[in-house]
Amino acid sequence: MLTIGEFSRLVQVPTKTLRYYDDINLFKPAHVDRFTQYRYYSVEQLPRLYRLLALRGLGLSLEQIADLLDEDLSTEQIRGMLRMKQAELQGHIKAEQDRLAYVEAKLRQIEAEGHMSKYEIILKDVEPVQVASITEVVPGQEQIGPALGRLFGSIMDYLKVQNRTIAGPATALYHDMEYNETNVLLEATLPIDKAMPETDQIKVKTLPADHMASVIHHGPFTELEPAYDAMFHWIEANNYTITGPSRELTLQYDPNGDPKDYVTELQFPVQKREA
Repeated sequence: MLTIGEFSRLVQVPTKTLRYYDDINLFKPAHVDRFTQYRYYSVEQLPRLYRLLALRGLGLSLEQIADLLDEDLSTEQIRGMLRMKQAELQGHIKAEQDRLAYVEAKLRQIEAEGHMSKYEIILKDVEPVQVASITEVVPGQEQIGPALGRLFGSIMDYLKVQNRTIAGPATALYHDMEYNETNVLLEATLPIDKAMPETDQIKVKTLPADHMASVIHHGPFTELEPAYDAMFHWIEANNYTITGPSRELTLQYDPNGDPKDYVTELQFPVQKREA
């Protein structure tokens, strides 16, 4: 089973919200330790939670959602409701488009129920990497993409000034050990061929060697959710625990190219759980 923090990262729901859903009997943990009162969740609970999140994305109250969940709506019914919401959101401005992307992600997760994952997770040992790095607290999840573009741009500009060469893929590190809707601790890094002077913003550091669970995603950054789903399914099924910040490595990217051609690697440092 997954701890509440690990489950929070998988479903991208704050632990505070999961505890509240438990308190109001809307979404209960799979197990509560009778001694410590720690909550534990299972990937088998994902279908109900994805329905809850999809209905929440439609703007329904928690009371309405509880009634609909008790009716055990089919995937087709949920899909129809989400398609209607998509049509509505397409007429709104940029802020509403972010909400549409959220609903689309939940729709893909629901449609994937019962299908074998196309992702293959492997274990690998990664070597230490010297990088130029900028760490920043991003106000909200919707700002992560633009923030990464800006931070990587700043690092590349400085590398040109210092006559340094990019020695590997751009890598984003996510330091929060649970999902946060606001104040997301984000780090943008670029591998460099040799050390260079630091600035107030740009630091030189070494990403440590580690034992990683790794998966490759082909396609747009906006469609990474299934790769994360596959990763967390694998972590639970193989009795591993996450030991540090996850990494997103951009292996293939062209800002003027087709997003379908992008290639991203997800890496999670892991170790076996104690028996």
